[in-house]
Amino acid sequence: MPLTPSVAPAQAAPPAHYENFPVASWLCPPRLRPPIAALYAFARTADDIADEGDAPAAQRLADLQLYGDDLARAVRGDGASARWPQVFGPLARAIADFALPEAPLGDLLDAFRQDVAWTQAARRYADAPELLDYCRRSANPVGRLLLHLAGVDDAHARAQSDAICSALQLINFWQDLSVDLPRGRFYLPLADCAAHGLSPSDFHSFLPLGDARPPKSARALVAREVQWARDLMHDGAPLVHRMPGRMGWELRLVVQGGLAILDKIEALGFDTFTQRPTVTRRDAPRLLWRALRMRPVR
Repeated sequence: MPLTPSVAPAQAAPPAHYENFPVASWLCPPRLRPPIAALYAFARTADDIADEGDAPAAQRLADLQLYGDDLARAVRGDGASARWPQVFGPLARAIADFALPEAPLGDLLDAFRQDVAWTQAARRYADAPELLDYCRRSANPVGRLLLHLAGVDDAHARAQSDAICSALQLINFWQDLSVDLPRGRFYLPLADCAAHGLSPSDFHSFLPLGDARPPKSARALVAREVQWARDLMHDGAPLVHRMPGRMGWELRLVVQGGLAILDKIEALGFDTFTQRPTVTRRDAPRLLWRALRMRPVR
């Protein structure tokens, strides 16, 4: 957790994170690795403020407000504050060097604030459109910023990028049910739960510490959500052929990594209530092969 009442943010070490997908890997053009790494550090640290550690919700929201103030300083070119210099120093340079737009960065912070407030209030997403609105702010801005860096900026590319990013966010939700549900984070749309005869209170008995196996209805619900994410990913996948050079290959691996997680969820019988599938080094040859085989649709 970057921020706690007893640890100064500039001194706190960020927690280690498992990642499904490459971040500013060797596939990215060298000149774009620093801004991509800066964007990742910005989003990762804000997510940690919202989600890691045991700080109360009021403290998290106050810290996110300070984080937003530092973002405004970076956008104005006022330099990094003493709170998060390791984040806003590189980000300020990226904003200046690449004319990064402020709106997507602000949208990310808005989503993190919503996560804190909704978890505290035990609010639920009513339906798929409401959850996609969250994805519009929690995930899609990252794709929009990468499009900006790649110099690809048209309505069709933005729509495909949004589909990929929303799919990745949904994949993370369905992958992490065993982690999120015990922590009070409930992303399954209530309308979909009701369609399968389920309510939020039904899930506690078959979480990792529960005493029952997930019923068929719960696994069918996850199967439905997995297909939703898969369809979105396929809708956005043609963007890999629009992204220039190495960024196109990076995106191929991101797409295939997301689809691989969906395959693993399916292989578990759609039971991610008691186990969490991950992509490992052993999956790399298959991901590379699938990435190589991606062809434009004619």
